[in-house]
Amino acid sequence: MTFPVTEHTVKTPRHTTGYLACGAEDGPPLIFCHGWPELSLSWRHQLPALAALGFRCIAPDMRGYGRSSTYTRHEDFAQELIVADMVELLASLGREKAVWIGHDWGSPVVWNMAAHHADKTVGVASLCVPYLSSGFTLDTVVPLVDRSVYPEAEYPAGQWDYQLFYEESFDAACKGFEANIRNVVKALFRKGSPDAVGKPARTAAVRKAGGWLGGGAWPDLPRDGDVLTQPDMEAYVAALTRNGFFGPDSWYMNHKRNGAYAKRAPNGGKLAMPVLFLHGLYDQTCETVHSRLAEPMRRDCADLTEVVVKSGHWMAQEMPVDVNAALARWLATKLPDYWKKP
Repeated sequence: MTFPVTEHTVKTPRHTTGYLACGAEDGPPLIFCHGWPELSLSWRHQLPALAALGFRCIAPDMRGYGRSSTYTRHEDFAQELIVADMVELLASLGREKAVWIGHDWGSPVVWNMAAHHADKTVGVASLCVPYLSSGFTLDTVVPLVDRSVYPEAEYPAGQWDYQLFYEESFDAACKGFEANIRNVVKALFRKGSPDAVGKPARTAAVRKAGGWLGGGAWPDLPRDGDVLTQPDMEAYVAALTRNGFFGPDSWYMNHKRNGAYAKRAPNGGKLAMPVLFLHGLYDQTCETVHSRLAEPMRRDCADLTEVVVKSGHWMAQEMPVDVNAALARWLATKLPDYWKKP
């Protein structure tokens, strides 16, 4: 049975969340959280596939994106507030628990749901970004940099250098993206390449270059049809043009707040529920296959399943069949009682 993807909105006194839904309304909920600089649309391949398996699939536009509220202060994009948005979304669905699935900046959101709201979490899955119980902060990730690829003298912050660029040159970072949003979207959303493995990511030299492309204009590259269709691209461009990059980029401006929030998690942030992590084999920035970035997750997750997907960073869009299969297999084997068969 195929289900349509429908648009919905939940408004509370503190926040408005626009979201996509697909599947039987009484199906067990899967909630998909996108990352930077994306939309609920990023999960377009997952929603109908998992809805057809009996789940109620929900994909919100995260705070600062799409049809959801955006704000004017950096601190309004701290993880604690974004997690509160997701708690409100879950309540609006009339549900007590969900399986939370995240990618990129959506991953810290679902990890934080699991750590701070275990009672609302049946299981948690993440694409590309592993669990770090001390928070996905620069203090946590820089010590895990692979120094065989990023010698400390040349790359003190490794592939995370671009996050320091936001902190030091926020307005320049936003303006650099907003100067030609269409070209930015086409340049960012590209499939991974085996040739990139073991080589420094472009994100490692952003400060030295004075911007993502040395402060210059983004090139007009052809759209990568293996990741984005023309309508997908137009939707991303329209949403980012309407809201701008202040909100999306402000997610990077809360390392201290997010670290303090992580320290308040019960049980030292250890996760007892089933966890799925999908490694992107060709993901240069979130490189988890050869580096130590995923090591803390293995220590802090009691029931961890790991799968390597031959993709770059935009995994759900580049390799949807592999992602859907990994999610379905994990749900069937680790959460059989949650899966209400259609």
